[in-house]
Amino acid sequence: MDTPLTTSMAHDVQALVSYLEHEPRPSIVLDIEYNIIGANPAYQRQFGIEGKSHIGAKCFNVSHQYAVPCDQAGEQCPMRKALRSHAAERVLHIHHTPRGPEHVDVELRPILDQQGDVVAYVEHLSTVKVAAAQPQQHGLVGISSAFKEALSELQRAAPSPIPVLLQGESGTGKELFARALHMSSARSNGPLVVVDCTGLTESLLESELFGHEKGAFTGALHRKVGLAESAHGGTLFLDEIGEVPLAMQVKLLRLIESGSFRPVGSLRTIHSDFRLVVATHKPLREMVEAGRFRQDLYYRISAFPIVLPPLRARADDLPLLIESHLQRIAPGVAIEVDSSALKLLGLYPFPGNIRELKNILERARLFSDDGIIRAKDLPVELRKQTEHSASRSRERKDLKNLAHLLNAFQGSRTELAKELGISERTLYRRLSELGIKG
Repeated sequence: MDTPLTTSMAHDVQALVSYLEHEPRPSIVLDIEYNIIGANPAYQRQFGIEGKSHIGAKCFNVSHQYAVPCDQAGEQCPMRKALRSHAAERVLHIHHTPRGPEHVDVELRPILDQQGDVVAYVEHLSTVKVAAAQPQQHGLVGISSAFKEALSELQRAAPSPIPVLLQGESGTGKELFARALHMSSARSNGPLVVVDCTGLTESLLESELFGHEKGAFTGALHRKVGLAESAHGGTLFLDEIGEVPLAMQVKLLRLIESGSFRPVGSLRTIHSDFRLVVATHKPLREMVEAGRFRQDLYYRISAFPIVLPPLRARADDLPLLIESHLQRIAPGVAIEVDSSALKLLGLYPFPGNIRELKNILERARLFSDDGIIRAKDLPVELRKQTEHSASRSRERKDLKNLAHLLNAFQGSRTELAKELGISERTLYRRLSELGIKG
């Protein structure tokens, strides 16, 4: 049951506000009616507007510019969850800030009175610096629900040393997510070492990963430091781990479990302290069942799986990604995509995901003479496929309308064809597609 603040509790809350003055994270105190009743200097610096106080304002109006609480506007509301659970809650939101929309990690804790009722809340806010909610020339960009879900999981995993498995189709940005994990971790000042496992034989991968001594094999003219050793104090990212040869997997497991290895041709044991992130587009669990991937290695690397959404599941992100990639392709050059091209891109399923989008935009830019990308500048295959998809969509809509009309029409098939302005033959073909005999 919601309880109003008593004089005693109001004094305690004010003491809490004073205590938060020294809290380095932006923090606010809220009453049970969503009003901001206290804010520390860190909050004012990060989210405040000069000359304007947020004290007394509704939190959902300040953070989202909503007229109603977040849960009534389709967002998760940590206050509602904390009211039910009487425990701390954490969500990822996009907040309006003086710098524009930003991803913010919100941690909220309820304040209980002596009867155990919630009387106020303390909210700590941390801006997510590794992802943007507006166009950027680098890093992760997105605002869609699917993107925010993956980003929220990344935020949970980043501070921990737990191994992370990034799963997703080719071109979904697995290396960008790995980089964001590294930059959000306590090892961000250390190296991020990327090992592309694609197309490497067992001997090549072993030499790349563990290094080799001079003379270890023909052509080994110098001692080579392995990538596992180079990752000491940082993050080791094994991209496309599903490509690792079966015979090499046991050596990889030993490296992950002990952090120790021997360079090729050496008796020395080297220890490397790294955080492990791996990625694959392959179905590892099915590969385990088929005997093509070691079960013990799978369980070791999949402690924290994060599924990266395909671009077709991120429709809300498309305009943002287009603008961001155009900035990256041609920094400082103003390039636009007109409405006709944007519509076609919105209809396209992007089997190659973000990588394919980037390639399409880079090609289209070269066909644009005035800085405006139009439908004609897009690849012919894309235009044909989207036009076909649009045509099929219209046909399905027409068939649905025909089914409704058929139920209501009282006349003969000849009269119905005349009413629709089509031939009887066309009518019978469409009826056949609906599974209706003439």
